Amino acid sequence: MTHKLDDRLAGFSSPMLSIFRIIFGVLFTLHGTMKVFGWPLGEAAQIGAWPIWWAGLIELVTGLLITVGFFTRIAAFIAAGQMAVAYFWQHWKLLSGEPASFWPSANGGEMAILYCFAFLLLVATGAGVWSIDARRGGAVSAPH
Repeated sequence: MTHKLDDRLAGFSSPMLSIFRIIFGVLFTLHGTMKVFGWPLGEAAQIGAWPIWWAGLIELVTGLLITVGFFTRIAAFIAAGQMAVAYFWQHWKLLSGEPASFWPSANGGEMAILYCFAFLLLVATGAGVWSIDARRGGAVSAPH
């Protein structure tokens, strides 16, 4: 029974990977637009303000690249690194000299960790079939 279900669902893995990539890319792009442009919520950071404006610029650019599936693995690697830095610097506060709780549920870092590992998944699997990378003939999906 399980084997038949696995076989039936296997054909959906690359399209679902593309949907996963698009959703995470759009959400990450929106984090960037909020910091850089103040849209759709919030107030834009002052141009060049460290680190918030630069984080927003990275989120905007890598989010757009991930959304359309262009240089997905590289963009996802950079985005994952940014989210790791965000967790250690802003949530766990290791670099500020005032460490907060290690636990993400206590320090508010759950989303940073989820984004980090979602992007690492895209680094490992590629963009999926619905992507510019696929049209260019690059590696686009997880091994079967």
